[in-house]
Amino acid sequence: MIIENPDYITLKWGTIKSWKLTDDTAFELLKRYINLGMSFSAMQQRDTKEQKELICKIIDTLDGDVYLEWDEKSVSKEEAKKYVLEYRKDAG
Repeated sequence: MIIENPDYITLKWGTIKSWKLTDDTAFELLKRYINLGMSFSAMQQRDTKEQKELICKIIDTLDGDVYLEWDEKSVSKEEAKKYVLEYRKDAG
């Protein structure tokens, strides 16, 4: 995987898998996300509605596409936000 943008996040299992955020706004959003509770395993993470919204706000700060690790592809910001918001939507 080649990351061309200086700031990025990768998503897996509907949540944040990895990141590099130098933008102050994005980093503050990430800190808020983490403070709400974060598992060390993306597979075990169960994001709240607020956490999903924070991920979407982080995505909005990025200059380029977002990488979906499981699918091994980059997607647009809109596709990434849809992925985050709809992942496990019907899980009960």
